[in-house]
Amino acid sequence: MSKKAPSIPRPSASVLLVSPNNQVLLLQRVKQSSSFPSAHVFPGGNVSTFHDGEPAAPDSPERHVDSEVYRMAAVRETFEESGILLARNNGFGRLLEVSDSEREEGRKLVHGNKVPFTTWLSQKGGRADLDGLIPFTRWVTPTNVPKRFTTQMYLYFLPTLNSTPLSGAAAQEDDEAEIRIPTPTTDGGLEHTNARFLPASAWLRLAQEGRIILFPPQFFLLHQVAQHFDNLPSPTAYGSISRESLPREELEVRRKRLEEFVRTGTPPWTEKCISPTVTPPRDGKRREDGRVVLGLNRPGPELEAAKLGRKGVAEECVLVEFKKDGPRRLAVISREEAIGGGSKL
Repeated sequence: MSKKAPSIPRPSASVLLVSPNNQVLLLQRVKQSSSFPSAHVFPGGNVSTFHDGEPAAPDSPERHVDSEVYRMAAVRETFEESGILLARNNGFGRLLEVSDSEREEGRKLVHGNKVPFTTWLSQKGGRADLDGLIPFTRWVTPTNVPKRFTTQMYLYFLPTLNSTPLSGAAAQEDDEAEIRIPTPTTDGGLEHTNARFLPASAWLRLAQEGRIILFPPQFFLLHQVAQHFDNLPSPTAYGSISRESLPREELEVRRKRLEEFVRTGTPPWTEKCISPTVTPPRDGKRREDGRVVLGLNRPGPELEAAKLGRKGVAEECVLVEFKKDGPRRLAVISREEAIGGGSKL
């Protein structure tokens, strides 16, 4: 009997949306969702040919590469799911501002495919801020999962709005200090029940305490963000984050640090492609704590077959226990700790 071929990954996009005070937006999916039920996720979703354009063919390596199509999907889905519009005013280039009633009407029209997203934006005098998106890894669902995705992740920084004006050279570009960023709201329960900004470390702590569900990609990327935003005494000391508000210039310094990190590495984090694979310890024994090790170094069968040299993250792994209600007891550890058989971690 021939082995059933894995499903073709659907093109999708997702955004780590950073608030003016360097917190990250997560949405809680409804229990009835066919993907990630009840989990907290970044805003995002499938590419729509009606709104975003035509993605590359399933057998093309370009299907797994950042493009305008993926960026448009990221901006549109963020708008549909949270009401936050990552778009620029055609006249001044500032972030586009619309009234609350226009925003809610637009979300319904775009979600219902009543009007193309780009058309709605142009009617409001704006355009999607595609250049503001910074690629931050691509994730390809493993072949053992029935519903697979090839998801381009992005970072997007909303402007810092601290009352203290920036000094020096930064002041020359400080024309968005008074932009009103709307509070994120759900889509009325269609796909999500909660929308909230919190520090990356706070989300990670909530997941480790079992109070929310995070899947490995979200946990792993929030861990990377926390290293640069939250001034932790050690990489996994998520509970040690300071509650003090930071001056605007320090917020900007931390953003620059994260952006510089994303552009480093071999390959850089902007180009890393990750398909998580269960990786056994060297001794072949199961971990005593019931968790499995997810290796993050492989890009998935489609890209391995293309032999283009795409790679993921070699240095780190994710520990996770897969329960009926979703992933639990997640942790990011070094690959050496993970496959060395360290069952006490």
